[in-house]
Amino acid sequence: MSSQPLASAQPAQPAPPPLTRQPFGPDFIWGTATAAYQIEGAVDRDGRGPSIWDTFAHTKGKIKTGEHADSACEFYDRYPSDLRLHRELGFSAFRFSLSWSRILPDGTGPLHGGRINDPGLRFYDRLIDECLALGITPWITLYHWDLPQALEAKGGWANRQVVDWFAEFADICTKAFGHKVKHWIILNEPLASSVLGYFTGMHAPGRRSFRSLLPVIHHTTLAQAEGGRVVRRNIPDARVGTTFSCSPVDPFTTQPRDVAAAARVDALLNRLYIEPALGLGYPSETLPFLGGIIKKVAKPGDLERLAFNFDFIGLQHYFRAVVEHTYFMPYLWAREISPLQRSVPILTEMGWEVSPDSMYRIIEQFGRYDGVNQIYITESGAAFYDTVQDGAVIDTARVDYHHHYLHHVLRARQNRFPVAGYFAWTFLDNFEWAEGYRPRFGLVYVDFRTQQRIVKASGRWFQHFLTS
Repeated sequence: MSSQPLASAQPAQPAPPPLTRQPFGPDFIWGTATAAYQIEGAVDRDGRGPSIWDTFAHTKGKIKTGEHADSACEFYDRYPSDLRLHRELGFSAFRFSLSWSRILPDGTGPLHGGRINDPGLRFYDRLIDECLALGITPWITLYHWDLPQALEAKGGWANRQVVDWFAEFADICTKAFGHKVKHWIILNEPLASSVLGYFTGMHAPGRRSFRSLLPVIHHTTLAQAEGGRVVRRNIPDARVGTTFSCSPVDPFTTQPRDVAAAARVDALLNRLYIEPALGLGYPSETLPFLGGIIKKVAKPGDLERLAFNFDFIGLQHYFRAVVEHTYFMPYLWAREISPLQRSVPILTEMGWEVSPDSMYRIIEQFGRYDGVNQIYITESGAAFYDTVQDGAVIDTARVDYHHHYLHHVLRARQNRFPVAGYFAWTFLDNFEWAEGYRPRFGLVYVDFRTQQRIVKASGRWFQHFLTS
């Protein structure tokens, strides 16, 4: 077979035709997505306990810029004006997460010997009320990576008890807010938090242990389903979903070993969490090392407990992956070919390839599963070098990104794939995890010294798109 490169580069994207809101239909959801630790600040106020990200960010050498999110965007205090700006831009849905340690400072509630922090509950109650008063539909994410440090001290996601701890947290939150909030997301990108947090150590809690990885994967998969069951039990009319980071995976060449490497990476990136939820089990036929979950980690009845009939699946898509075989990456036997090596014409500040048609491909891939009834793009966006000139931020590259990617969302919708909404990542420039404040994904520029907000050209583009 030929070893001709299949995916060395994609040509520069031609300008797409003008895009309007109408073809998406009146029931299509338009929103932005955020995460508590990245925007709230106020990490030591009103009874909030520390999370693993507080500890990680204050550990020397963990954040590239040496920064932390103690203040972040000060959303904890500024949410009323920020939400008014969100509404001004035309978005009708706001995705935010609940800080676990703001609500349960000890990590657990009364069922497991901990306590509920009433000021934390009251903050989110006010936030939800403000959304509703402005005509903004709140979409709550229960877990967006900020495990309480008190639970990490007990083993974190590697401790099987975390499934029960998380179920109690979900129970408390849904009982508190379920009469007002009907859209619930269980986990945010469990693969990313598992691998980056417990295997590579690049994210909190910063562990580097393959031995921990299989239990962490299994426990997050169990929590994904158990959290869904809690929400559905407490809020019978809720719409329950969960989100996955996902990318189409292309082999670098037509050689069989590269094709096989791409299949293994696809199983890890795209199949690992969705297939157990659908009752298909782990993709261990493609990734044999996952068999260790069944042999060493799972208990009787676990494989049945992994399944849950989600109302929707959230896809978080930014770029495609191109991989080749290597002997230097055990278990996967694959490595990613970086966009720079492939002479990709358009890169974001994160070094990610801008590949709009991959949006269509990933919707198609997930949309072909039996049991996936509805899809939302719960994150998509790009970081570019933004500068303020004469009081304005003209981020043309970000406008082009959303414009191109949305064309492929519309194409998928017109081809009868069940994609029903788009949440831009993100509303405000924020603390971008281990990258610090340098990468800016926001539609609104934040001066982190003064906390001034400036709507970027991309924010105005959405405003015109959504309101004209």
